[in-house]
Amino acid sequence: MELSEEWKSLFPISAVFRPPFLLSGPSAKPILGPLFFNPVTNTINPIFSSPSLLPQFSPLPRLSLPRFLLTSSSHSSPLPSTSSSIASLFGNQYHRNGTSTFSHNRLEILHCHGTNSFILFFPAGENSDQVGFMLLTMKGSTLDVRVDNDGDFFTAKCGFSYRISRISVNPVADSDFQSRTGANLSFTVGYLLACTMYSVHWFVVKFRMNDLDEELPSLAVMGSKVFKTCPVVHACWSPHIPEESVVLLESGALFLFDFDSSSKAENFNAYSKGTRLKVSWDGYGNMEKVKWLGCEFSWHPRILIVARTDAVFLVDLRFDECIVSCLAKIEMLHMYTSIENERFLAFAKVEYDGFHFVLASTSLLLLCDVRKPLMPLLQWTHGLVEPCYINVFRLSDLRSRPKDDLYNWASESGFCIILGSFWNCEFSLFCYGPSFPASSGSVAAEVAEFCKSFYAWELPSDLLLSGRECRCGTCLVKEEFSKDALPEWVDWQQKKDIVLGFAIINNDLSALLSEPDEFGGFTLIRLLSSGKLESQRFSASWDPLKRLEDFHGDLSKFENSLFYSICNEKYKFRRIFQYIELDYLYGYLNGNLDEVLISKMKSHHLGPELKDSFSPEFHQILCEKLNSCGFGRLRSSPAITLVFNDISLPSSIHDIALRRLWADLPMEFLQLAFSNYSEFLEVLVNRNRVSLEFLAVPDLAQLPPFFLRKPSCRSNKWSEKVKHSEALVGPVLPLPMLLMLHDLRNGCPNSEEDSSKFAVEAELRLQCNEVMQVAREIAAQGAASELDDDGAVSLADDKEDTWVGSQQAKRFLLHHPTAFNSTSMDRTEGKSVYKDDAFNTLISKLHKRTSSDNEESVGLEMFDDLCPILLRFDGASDPRFESKELKAYKLLKKQFSKWQGNFDLYKDFCSKSKLQA
Repeated sequence: MELSEEWKSLFPISAVFRPPFLLSGPSAKPILGPLFFNPVTNTINPIFSSPSLLPQFSPLPRLSLPRFLLTSSSHSSPLPSTSSSIASLFGNQYHRNGTSTFSHNRLEILHCHGTNSFILFFPAGENSDQVGFMLLTMKGSTLDVRVDNDGDFFTAKCGFSYRISRISVNPVADSDFQSRTGANLSFTVGYLLACTMYSVHWFVVKFRMNDLDEELPSLAVMGSKVFKTCPVVHACWSPHIPEESVVLLESGALFLFDFDSSSKAENFNAYSKGTRLKVSWDGYGNMEKVKWLGCEFSWHPRILIVARTDAVFLVDLRFDECIVSCLAKIEMLHMYTSIENERFLAFAKVEYDGFHFVLASTSLLLLCDVRKPLMPLLQWTHGLVEPCYINVFRLSDLRSRPKDDLYNWASESGFCIILGSFWNCEFSLFCYGPSFPASSGSVAAEVAEFCKSFYAWELPSDLLLSGRECRCGTCLVKEEFSKDALPEWVDWQQKKDIVLGFAIINNDLSALLSEPDEFGGFTLIRLLSSGKLESQRFSASWDPLKRLEDFHGDLSKFENSLFYSICNEKYKFRRIFQYIELDYLYGYLNGNLDEVLISKMKSHHLGPELKDSFSPEFHQILCEKLNSCGFGRLRSSPAITLVFNDISLPSSIHDIALRRLWADLPMEFLQLAFSNYSEFLEVLVNRNRVSLEFLAVPDLAQLPPFFLRKPSCRSNKWSEKVKHSEALVGPVLPLPMLLMLHDLRNGCPNSEEDSSKFAVEAELRLQCNEVMQVAREIAAQGAASELDDDGAVSLADDKEDTWVGSQQAKRFLLHHPTAFNSTSMDRTEGKSVYKDDAFNTLISKLHKRTSSDNEESVGLEMFDDLCPILLRFDGASDPRFESKELKAYKLLKKQFSKWQGNFDLYKDFCSKSKLQA
């Protein structure tokens, strides 16, 4: 089906299969040439480095403002209601994060027309409130850096009251401004403006001759404007009249400034009034819910393009009455994205054409034409997170100096959009241009003159501005793990040297720096957050670079970068370091816990012997607790079925194996694991001796390690009035250490050479296998079907004599929770995500119905009807509910039963378990 040009543009590149406006594949390569640009690692050259280039910013919290207020102080934190009310005073927290601070390019380049020099501009000063600059000149194949007499970069003589957020330059293409003042020759090479939050400052960029007949750059103030009531959003130069500038405020107000008369007369004003443009935004949406992005001059000196987060407008000021028309709306993106959370984030005009502009939203990138409102020429899905930087370059600027002109047509006709975020260190390249050239004199060539449709050239590609990051899978995974290891209040950008700004040297100057590439390339100058300026060569290639050999594997962790404010003061607090001995844990992780224990015991025997602190009362309490669970004082390895009797909550095979290992320990080792506070040695912490805290052993009959316990009641302020707590607590030693001590005692090794090399993990695995085997045998006896890997089988015991020490029938349920499965298809096929059945196999005890149907329960047993699993109420007496409680219970039970009947997973669970739902 043939579609019109307008309909074809509605299919975004990378979002649909075979988009109509995409030129790609084998047929396109011989015409378009290579469109991937990879860094050449051996061409990184340092230009300049100075602590003065560091961005002086205080750390920005990733937490929301209310959460930040709650966690900022541990002593005087406000209440949640108070922090929320404080945060509401600041209004909408839109873009109040790290991305807004680094949303603009911090490095601007001004090519000096007719010379081999260019000037780099950047924010400088303690608060980034000065304009810093340096002169770079091509000398042979190297860059000569010209700085001031102190070896630092030049700075503008005036400073600002606010931090510079944006710098923009406007070059002068001719030499009409040459003039002679006294004996010194000076000429203008361009103009510069610097935006802060509440002011805009304009400069003229000149070259002056010093006493040594050297040309040095300088900045002369043309004017400044402070907006006291409204912040500045954007300011731009006019490409038609070099001395004109437009400023956009957060309220949507536009101001025009003309410095033509003052610049030629060199009678610069310290204060500029400007002219407020008569633009009304009434009827163009709710101004309080949107944010303005920027403004640019269009094809006429009195036609502006103004963008905000929900729309883009064309402002025509050629007549007495201002005419505002809409060029783009966020609603026009509804076909391929949800507009509920969609907004425009970045906007730029194509400098090489006064009609075209590019626009980036949360998920889409658009190429638009002012002559075709509400109808984008091209669309891409960019896949970037919060992109804030966007610019358009000619393809010839990125493929300069090729060895042959085989792809000269594509280089001269194509364009490249660079979209990304300095904060996220992600940039992508989007190439576009006209269709394939038609033969001269053909009908297609004549049609192309009138209907110039743009096509995307190949799919978007990544642009690695840092030039030193390996993008192979191993390095990417390692980097993501390093990010996840940081605390939630620390941005990984604080730990990494990131690119804060970049500039591309034009073709003429780039030709002096390097030899011709096979397919062409460009020279990039970047500003790093570590205060370094460096250049690197990028070359065009057929394939993206998957691995940088020079930097592969270098990232082991994020280092502390000099990204934030540097304090010159010495550290004035006492340095106190506390160390924790983790010898036993280290030995366990390395598989030599036995060697560590033997070494510790040898060193212990050399010292004075400690008095036995175990009391006979404590020994008796432990024996009583084990007897209540079916384990006598004289016992061998306990039967697994006895451990099954202790199940009160759904337990995994691993949990049951741990209980058996605990119950298998002799009493003298259990005395090492459980004690009371009167027998503990105090620990020296911060010069104070304190007792350690452990969980109390429950009064109910349970096997160690006693799940779901309450904390013990103790205090560090014990005195004669407040006695020590005598509650049993523990375990104070972990099970692997007790098992190792038990094995060492049985083997009685006298040296490290005689060590038994007892493997705790192997013993635990053996116990898990035995528990699983018994569970399968009981399932085979109590159920007709075999144990299914992903099903649920009732362990109903029809033969009472198979349970050792059991006085009544016990019913259990063996099942795999659906949370351990991946998809419904995998559940149907019996495939589990986790292959270790010791963790994803649960055993639950089922309640036994003791009351008949006509007997009404009035105690805790009436809760047995709510679910098949046995409910146990620890520490609760057996109350008798009255009529009011029973009425409320029946109402709640009815609602709960209705929910169970509508819950498919529960019904499926009961069906597989052969239970009554």
